[in-house]
Amino acid sequence: MSADPIESFSRHIAGEFTPTSAAELSRFVEQNSHGDRRGLYPVGGRTALHYGDPPQRDGTFVATGELSRVVDFAARDMTITVEAGIRIEELQRHLADAGQRLPIDIPQGHRATLGGALVSNTSGPGRFGYGTFRDYVIGISAVDGQGRLFSAGGRVVKNVAGYDLCKLLIGSLGTLAIVTQVTLKTRPLAPARGLLWMTFDAADMVEAALQQLLVSRTRPVAIEVLNQKAAWQIVRDASLDLPAAPYVLCLAFEGSDRDTRWQLETVAAELASLTESEQHPVPREHADRLWSALTEYQASSDDPLTFQTSLPRSRTLKFIEHASSENVAVQAHAGNGIVIGHLPDSCSTAESAAAILAPLRTLAEAADGTLTVLSCDEDWKETLSVFGSVRPSWNLMRRLKQALDPDGVLNAGRFRFPED
Repeated sequence: MSADPIESFSRHIAGEFTPTSAAELSRFVEQNSHGDRRGLYPVGGRTALHYGDPPQRDGTFVATGELSRVVDFAARDMTITVEAGIRIEELQRHLADAGQRLPIDIPQGHRATLGGALVSNTSGPGRFGYGTFRDYVIGISAVDGQGRLFSAGGRVVKNVAGYDLCKLLIGSLGTLAIVTQVTLKTRPLAPARGLLWMTFDAADMVEAALQQLLVSRTRPVAIEVLNQKAAWQIVRDASLDLPAAPYVLCLAFEGSDRDTRWQLETVAAELASLTESEQHPVPREHADRLWSALTEYQASSDDPLTFQTSLPRSRTLKFIEHASSENVAVQAHAGNGIVIGHLPDSCSTAESAAAILAPLRTLAEAADGTLTVLSCDEDWKETLSVFGSVRPSWNLMRRLKQALDPDGVLNAGRFRFPED
């Protein structure tokens, strides 16, 4: 990729401010609002700088890395309050000491911060069984574009005051406020995890398997569908000897050792009658390696372009078929209708990327879904639409932006709609 996000930002960023407290951040943003009104670009682990459109205003990075304290951990209540700059791996280690976890799969957890993952609404394979940030954030504190520090929700799980505001900031890409502190619900660590890898020659047989799962006695926490190219890459990254057929269905189960074994045996028996399929139970000692590879695959690497599609679940296989015909590597969280696609290396220009994306976006939007470009050469974004066609919700998003950031200083330009 000839122009990466860091290079794109370097044309606009003149410095970096690293607050050590929410109060210090509030004063800095308030002074900016009353002064030059420069662009403010919040960053944590800098794993999501490529999200959205390029910056449109000269300004300053606001680095949250020093806001990383554990404020309160009520282990018996299974809630934790932490500052938003804490690294995901550090948060999970702290929870694990008490036999708990935040069951959201976030790539590059050694770099990614909680605040960054939250505002990009990152999730992974386990979203089918465990949900997303909207299911775990019960309190939030943030600083808006004028320096006003505000809070919503609270530590007690039953307290729903301000819950809509909590959800509002999830997925906002830091364009509404800079998150400083988060209170989360947690879950117990799963004692065991088991995975079943199934290969298929045709998409219609995968669809038959998905239909069978609707009446299964088991409860998978992940239902992943991969095309051959994605399956090969994931198996390689996990260093496992598993076949990469035209289509792969990977099912994951968690619970006690006994329960996990029962679910694996039961689902294998339920799906045994499917023709043109083979079952490959993943050795228990390798389950975590495969899960990690499934989680990390959604992160962009050296691929020319990575996109995410949100679709009705019933349209997922048709979308995968079309993407596969264009040599796109595809991973689908099939239980949720989320598809991650990596364009092939042969796609070397914005024009060639557009030729592949246009019919895929049309297919997604015709099903009332969306296709969002997650990462690509920053120069391509001058001609490629990152977010697609205008949607009815965008007028509401503009009003929210005006209310919380009237000067447009927070991540200026990251949401650039077609008519802007």
